[in-house]
Amino acid sequence: MKEPTLEAFTRDARAQGYDEVIERTWAPLMEVEQHAHPFALWARVVAGEFWLTVGDDVRHIVSGDEFTLERKVLHAERYGKDGAKFWVARRHDRS
Repeated sequence: MKEPTLEAFTRDARAQGYDEVIERTWAPLMEVEQHAHPFALWARVVAGEFWLTVGDDVRHIVSGDEFTLERKVLHAERYGKDGAKFWVARRHDRS
């Protein structure tokens, strides 16, 4: 099986209606307090690990995992000792 590429992720994201794709890198042991985004997102972790907290649910996400968040969902993030890198597809509400 081929390794995933940012190009393939971007193509898949556009086919699913996402209008922006970026690569994000997070510092080791960084914590991001509870917040929400004005866009829906689909992300693939390509390096490192982090913990995503939505309400009382804490999910440990590692390299190779994917996750989604709908727009305006409150969440917090905590990154592991090596930080993390994601490919993130965003779907902005244009209305």
